[in-house]
Amino acid sequence: MLSLIVLLAPAVGCFLLFFMKERDDADRERIRGAATLSVTASLLASFWMWLAYDTGGERYQNVVDVSWAPSLGIGFRLGTDGISIAMVVLTSVVIWAGCYVSRSIKDRVKEHYILLLALVTGVFGVFLSLDLFFFYFFYEMAVIPMYLLIGVWGSRAAQYSKEYATMKLTLYLTTGAVFALVGLLAVYFQGSEALQAAGRLQPGERTFDIRLLGEAVYSAGFQKAWFPVVFLGFACIVPMWPLHSWSPIGHAAAPSSVSMLHAGVLMKLGAYGILRLGFDVLPLGAQHWMGWVAVLCCMNILYGGLVAMAQRDMKFIIGFSSSSHMGYVLLGLSTVGVMGVSGAVFLMFAHGIMTALAFGLIGWFYDQTHTRVVDDLGGMIRQMPFVGTCFVIMAMASAGLPGFANFASELLVIVGAWKSSFPLAGTGLSVPGWIPTIAAIWGIVISATYLLRAVRDAWFGPSNPRWEGLEDARAFRHRLPFVGLILVLTLTGCFPRTIVDTIKDGVKRLRPIPSAPEEAQR
Repeated sequence: MLSLIVLLAPAVGCFLLFFMKERDDADRERIRGAATLSVTASLLASFWMWLAYDTGGERYQNVVDVSWAPSLGIGFRLGTDGISIAMVVLTSVVIWAGCYVSRSIKDRVKEHYILLLALVTGVFGVFLSLDLFFFYFFYEMAVIPMYLLIGVWGSRAAQYSKEYATMKLTLYLTTGAVFALVGLLAVYFQGSEALQAAGRLQPGERTFDIRLLGEAVYSAGFQKAWFPVVFLGFACIVPMWPLHSWSPIGHAAAPSSVSMLHAGVLMKLGAYGILRLGFDVLPLGAQHWMGWVAVLCCMNILYGGLVAMAQRDMKFIIGFSSSSHMGYVLLGLSTVGVMGVSGAVFLMFAHGIMTALAFGLIGWFYDQTHTRVVDDLGGMIRQMPFVGTCFVIMAMASAGLPGFANFASELLVIVGAWKSSFPLAGTGLSVPGWIPTIAAIWGIVISATYLLRAVRDAWFGPSNPRWEGLEDARAFRHRLPFVGLILVLTLTGCFPRTIVDTIKDGVKRLRPIPSAPEEAQR
């Protein structure tokens, strides 16, 4: 039931908005209120789901299983494990904050919220689906609204028009989705045949049930051949270098609430797909190829950080920073061990909250200044002490200051990587764990450099006379989303076991994990 509430609350809200009028400001407030109420229902249900999760109990909880097209083996199957619960809570927090930040949208408010709720329904569906068909359906549902949300309500990103940013994003993600679809169909046909041979399915019967497909026995050759296809399909949305260039432009062109969802949630769909389908269904393929991912993710970390250092547009700084930090997620996944993978999932959660906070704050001053270029700003802390303080907190969290969730999660990834070894498939060579770990540590130094410089140049120093009339976030409803995001970052950072134990329970049950002996004993 909780799974249905989380998924259907924004879907119902989206449906109801179609029947609401948008004639004046009062109507727009009712639209905003209805949208916020629907995502608040998902937020409360996701927290209840998190608190009620039984570590050590059934692997998948809050299960809904309804037959939909039995001749094809398709069913409306929902459920949560420790990994998906963390992602559901992340999504519900980010969309709740995003609905408040979206109050800055004044034009075509109804359509904006309809698309926003459709997008988040798709995201929830991906994290909750236990059926390959609906997993892919919701994946596409989460990506398609981005085209209109950026194309209609977006803005120019440096030398790039919003139309260019929208088209580039759509082409990259659609191409990745096609790769993923081919891999998923291969798993569907091969897995169904393997289950028939094992007597789990009747002759001629097929299934899209992820739980059953995860129990099928695939040949080592099949897994090694098809894991790269599945991985590359989802790596586009992570994004993994060199498939990353669409992401910072998309961040910069999107309106604030969409940037929050883009960086906070959508980028996590790729890593989640790699875990749920790459690791759980093709474990030998994951073990075979993830050593190369450890090498490539070093480019994510260092290249993304160095390019962020060269940027002067705030959104580009956070956009390239996000690509850099997702490299840590890929590094954690490439360890194929409990500590590293748990750290990667925790970092997905922490990074999602932090980037949502960053883009929300940037949107606050951009709506007044109409510029995000650091050189045009300066001394804004005097006019906006609350927003400036929140921005400093965000920068400290992103730079890995102890006490925030980012520090705890990155520490797990770094320690897990140091203890690992990364075999390079096809070469007979193996990269010792200390090499990518040192790259990751240098990435933290680079992050601190560009973030502290951005804070100094934009918020402190001499005031720009142009910004004498800037307004701070003084009303309760304006401060609420920022305070809520900071509380989540600090509570899970100071008390990481509140969420790490749940994540770890899900990670331990992934198929390739027990094959790492010393990690399996932890």
